Amino acid sequence: MPADLPSKICEVCGLSFNWRKKWKKNWEDVKYCSERCRRNKNLNKNAEKI
Repeated sequence: MPADLPSKICEVCGLSFNWRKKWKKNWEDVKYCSERCRRNKNLNKNAEKI
């Protein structure tokens, strides 16, 4: 992976992920590294409350 691409930390799994071409228009709004993490965002919040 090229080192010059911006990266973020996924809010669900905590892993680092890099910019992708499909996120070109809304990179500022991207919070999750994958569709799986996006679907599981509420499951993670419920686990923290217990």
